[in-house]
Amino acid sequence: MKNNMLKLRAVYAVLFVAIFVIEVLIALFVRDAFIRPYGGDILVTILICCFVRIFLPEKVKLLPVWVFLFALAVEIGQYFDYVSLLGLGDSKFFSIVLGTGFSIIDIFCYALGCVIFFVCEKFWLKR
Repeated sequence: MKNNMLKLRAVYAVLFVAIFVIEVLIALFVRDAFIRPYGGDILVTILICCFVRIFLPEKVKLLPVWVFLFALAVEIGQYFDYVSLLGLGDSKFFSIVLGTGFSIIDIFCYALGCVIFFVCEKFWLKR
């Protein structure tokens, strides 16, 4: 059982690193109207789910729901310009990481990413 947990954590760690690299590459090199704004938002929720699963591979029930609620809170914060409210508006790093523009489409992308993670995890773990 413990060996299976270590393998599972390793899989999530590899997925996390791979998706993180893809996110960085998208941020640095992709300048389009689809992959960067939508693909990145879909992947970020999957990235967060993988990160949590590295440390808690089976303990968080409905993880994609919790990640979606977190992403929703971040998006609502963007609506209220929380980066500026926190005094971080001059920081390019925090502006990029936390985001500065509210979009209802982003919320749908976050939901899609969580659904993809949920479906893939259910299919994969049944095997």
